[in-house]
Amino acid sequence: MTVESLNRQRVLHLLDAFARGDIEAALACCTDDVDFLTHAPIDVLPHLGPRHGKQELRELWRTVQTRYSETRHEVPQLVAEGNTVAAYLRVFFRKRSNDRVVQFDMAVFYTFRGGQVAQIREIIDSYDLVQQVLEREIGPLIAGVRVDEG
Repeated sequence: MTVESLNRQRVLHLLDAFARGDIEAALACCTDDVDFLTHAPIDVLPHLGPRHGKQELRELWRTVQTRYSETRHEVPQLVAEGNTVAAYLRVFFRKRSNDRVVQFDMAVFYTFRGGQVAQIREIIDSYDLVQQVLEREIGPLIAGVRVDEG
């Protein structure tokens, strides 16, 4: 088995552990000093700020679990080269507050060290994600146009 195929399986294992709510199994896939960064607006989604180490990543993932009752994912593409795996994911989170499903696509880049994930970089269509989380069109807010709700 090649390093690439091993790392592909490791990423799928991490994703599956997270989706079933087993944060500790997902963290076991990571180095103690794992470095996490999502390119998302932290003023709206503060829990998505940079995280360093397993404890901070655990806190992030627990926050996600408190806000969403169910998570699932599809992996349309997964590419591995050496110690790097790139994943194109379609993610579905069911909100605890009202049972609505937030669906978004993301690209995630995993870097391995010693067979464990040492770095995670996520790129999300944050415009779409923020609209779904807030459950409102944000275009007028960005443009400075007042929209009367009624």
